[in-house]
Amino acid sequence: MKYYQLSSVEQERDLLQPRPYWKEFRFDLTPLPRGETVTAAEFRIYKTLTMGQRANRTLHISVYEIQREIRHREPELVLLDMQSVPAGQEGWLAFDVSSASNHWLLHPRSNLGIRLYVETEEGGYQRSAAGPLDRSLSAGWIGLVGRRGPRSKQPFMVTFFRESQVPCRPPRAVKPHPRKKKPKYDLPVPSIHNRSPVTSGAQPCKKHELYVSFSDLGWKDWVLAPTGYSAYYCDGECFYPLGSCMNATNHALIQQVVHLLKPDEVPKACCAPTKLSPISVLFYDDNNNVILKKHRNMVVKTCGCL
Repeated sequence: MKYYQLSSVEQERDLLQPRPYWKEFRFDLTPLPRGETVTAAEFRIYKTLTMGQRANRTLHISVYEIQREIRHREPELVLLDMQSVPAGQEGWLAFDVSSASNHWLLHPRSNLGIRLYVETEEGGYQRSAAGPLDRSLSAGWIGLVGRRGPRSKQPFMVTFFRESQVPCRPPRAVKPHPRKKKPKYDLPVPSIHNRSPVTSGAQPCKKHELYVSFSDLGWKDWVLAPTGYSAYYCDGECFYPLGSCMNATNHALIQQVVHLLKPDEVPKACCAPTKLSPISVLFYDDNNNVILKKHRNMVVKTCGCL
């Protein structure tokens, strides 16, 4: 299963002295859940239209991961992606930062952010007869919007995940075998064979695919992104005995036993979400402002018997 999360810029700063010019971004990333891997990650930044003589230039924009900070020295940088764009271009630019995102999610303390560097078509830090010739440009000067810009144009990172799910097997029926006589004080736990047979073809409690389209819900006029998402749902039988793969609570275990003793009075344990996660949604508010908000409990992560 695939899904994604949006991460806003937590910190941003311009490094203008000494040259060359740099712009630095740091992100607030949600920890990577178990059993999930990053398939791709992009840093997206909006570029406004540049007017005048600057519009005819070609810009080379590079994005680097900050791998290690060194006191009183420049940090160690690793190139992640690079693009050449006309200075007169307007719109979103997307840079591949997959390797950095994967590294940060697995090792949160290594998240030192990224640096963005812009140079003209003549090149970057070059030497002339008079000495070094710096062609770097300020990100703001060429129209790149930072976190203080309009909400609808602020930079962000989008991380795409793939989830691997281990199927949960229903308990297999076993042949009855002679048992020793129990002491009278033992709890008379019912047998799966005489009280709760597994129905042929019945599936255990597990997570199922459910894609929700905001267009189908009639929300496309105010939800900008995403167009939909995988919400999932829980369905299936809570077989007795409740195995560990069913994520059953102690209450569910007791309820299931009591149900076998008094099926007309107490219902079975129910298959329901045991863990949920949020998604980020870009939408218009009542004042027609574009808002990016994280909504809690939108995606089923795991199911269990409750």
